[in-house]
Amino acid sequence: MYEDLNQKEMEILFFIKKIIETQGFSPTVREICKGVGLKSPSSVHGYLERLEAKGYIEKSAMKNRTVIIKNQDSDMMLAKKQTVDIPIIGRVAAGSPIFASENIEDTFPIPTSLTENKDLFMLKVFGDSMINIGILDGDYVLIEKRSTAKNGDIVLALIDDSATIKRFFKEEKNYRLQPENDNMDPIITNNLEILGHVIGLYRDLI
Repeated sequence: MYEDLNQKEMEILFFIKKIIETQGFSPTVREICKGVGLKSPSSVHGYLERLEAKGYIEKSAMKNRTVIIKNQDSDMMLAKKQTVDIPIIGRVAAGSPIFASENIEDTFPIPTSLTENKDLFMLKVFGDSMINIGILDGDYVLIEKRSTAKNGDIVLALIDDSATIKRFFKEEKNYRLQPENDNMDPIITNNLEILGHVIGLYRDLI
C-alpha cells in the first residue's frame, strides 16, 4: 500500500489525515508547509496535485481548506459522521429571506461535535465594521440561529431586508447595533430581527 508515493507525499498525506482527525477539517497550505518542513507554498500545491492525480485526496474547487481523504482503507478514511456540511450564506439579496436558495453560495464541513443541539450556518463578511474584534472583510463567521439576544452579544440582525453583524444593545426606547470600528456610528432602530449569534470565525490563510 502507498507504493506509488514517495516519502514526502506520504508525509503530507498523513499530516492532512492527522489534522482532519483532530480538528475536523483539513489544514491550509501554509499549515502543511510548517507541518512537513517545506518553505514554499507552491511546492505543497505540487504535492497536493500529485496526491489528487494518484487518487488519494480530492480538493474542493470552492474552498482552499477543504481536502478529502479518498483512500478506502479504514486507517486512512475520514468517516462521514465526523463532519457535517452547513450552508454558507453570501451577500443577502434585498427582499429575499436570508436562507433562500439564491443566497446559499456553498457548504462548509465542520466537526459534528460543534453542531450538537445547534442550528448553524456560515456568513461571508462584507465590510470592516467589526475590525476592532478581528472580524475582517472577506472572513466567514460561524453563526448559531437564535431569535433573541442580550446586551453585548455579537449578532446577525436583519433591518429593512438588510443583514448586518454588530454588537447588540437594547436601550430604553430603541435598539442600538454597535459597530466595532471607531470610525463608524451605531445603528439606532426600533425594529429589527435577530437571526443568530456569531460563535466563531474562519479565515483563509493562503
